[in-house]
Amino acid sequence: MTYKLPHTITNCLGERLIFKELIPEPDGDRLLVENFVSPKCGPPMHTHFLQEEALTVVAGRIGYQVLGEEPQFAGPGESVIFKPGVAHRFWNDGDDILHCTGYVKPANTIVFYLSSIFAAQNKTGTERPDAFDGAYLLTRYASEYEMVGLPPFVKKVVIPATYQVGRLLGKYKHFKDAPAPVTAG
Repeated sequence: MTYKLPHTITNCLGERLIFKELIPEPDGDRLLVENFVSPKCGPPMHTHFLQEEALTVVAGRIGYQVLGEEPQFAGPGESVIFKPGVAHRFWNDGDDILHCTGYVKPANTIVFYLSSIFAAQNKTGTERPDAFDGAYLLTRYASEYEMVGLPPFVKKVVIPATYQVGRLLGKYKHFKDAPAPVTAG
């Protein structure tokens, strides 16, 4: 599945993400992004196993945290970089919209993955994505992304079982053009 850039996604939590431009580079395509995040919102603790993510604050105050470390904060003109394989989260730590620019490198499946996560959140109207869609995405793209805060029982039993039930019930037809996951190596 390919998306024409720029491509904008929004979720029910007040997050808007614009995938702006794909810049080919010898060591992997760099995807330029821009985001707008409502106060106290932002993605939960997660890992991109194969990608670097960078954000530069244009307006507002970003809170961010690497797993096991204390929260940190940045303001306009300051940048945050999350290396591949480092569990992290960020949020709007101010009272106004947080506006950032940045990139993800290499782009891999990030446009499809985040577009699908936002759509699954919009189905439920909450931060938790639709259970079947979430199970599909976390199972299919386990080599690329992980939701760190999920309990081990949920990761090892609930998600695989939900995925299998969804497969048996035909819940994944809307994912028929999903890109193949990327693996390290």
